[in-house]
Amino acid sequence: MKRIGAHVSAAGGVAQTPATAHAIGATAFALFVKNQRQWQAPPLSSDQIAQFRDAMQQYNYRPQDILPHDSYLINLGHPEEDLRRKSLQALIDEMERCRSLGLSMINTHPGSHLNKTDPSHCLQLIADSINQAVAAVDDVIIVLENCAGQGTNVGYRFEQLAEIFSQVKDPSRVGFCLDTCHAFAAGYDLTTEQGYDQTMAEFDRLIGLQHIRGVHLNDSKAAFGSRVDRHHNLGQGHIGLTPFRCMMSDSRFNERPLILETVDHNLWPEEIRLLLSFCPD
Repeated sequence: MKRIGAHVSAAGGVAQTPATAHAIGATAFALFVKNQRQWQAPPLSSDQIAQFRDAMQQYNYRPQDILPHDSYLINLGHPEEDLRRKSLQALIDEMERCRSLGLSMINTHPGSHLNKTDPSHCLQLIADSINQAVAAVDDVIIVLENCAGQGTNVGYRFEQLAEIFSQVKDPSRVGFCLDTCHAFAAGYDLTTEQGYDQTMAEFDRLIGLQHIRGVHLNDSKAAFGSRVDRHHNLGQGHIGLTPFRCMMSDSRFNERPLILETVDHNLWPEEIRLLLSFCPD
């Protein structure tokens, strides 16, 4: 079964997110478990936690259907030790929030070298940060997202993600989120069935598709290979609908959260119905 949803707003508190997701016809969803643009946030109250867990049961969501995203401020490969440590502590805090909510994953962007160290060293720092984070918090899997390659971001090539993964001490605690817009912008051509197959084969060769824990379903406003991260609604950008048709027929992506981050949120119910129409009977 395909689990399709969107990154829903946590305005009004995290306890509202399961109902928000259910209202758009989602069988999976993503959320921020704290303000994504601030380092600090008040701890979740026992009432918030209980209400979220109750809502998860009410709307029949499982922990593996939810792909929370961490703060945009976090840079696990920051070349300055004090700021890397700050990022690590922020990630650990978000992992602890996920664990308290009964969630099993946290989605993060790998990091950036900021032209202050070489990319390979940055990848090593990211792996070291991950190793420290999973040692600090049990039961929550860190899910690394491929990026578009803007600026000094690393993790836009599958080889870079593989290099991080090779340095992880416990591979069972690390997975990957494949973002279609980011992959396209980074130079993976998803516009044809052949391109889709080649992209998936390349990821499988370097890392293994079994390690993909979720997918971000986005078209791209930016051109192929531009290394510019600009999401668009499905079928309205440079990617088109082909890879989304392919993925809905690809059993390797069953029972994983497939999350829309498209720009017009009003279209999410329509996009979920469109994706479901691509699924085999």
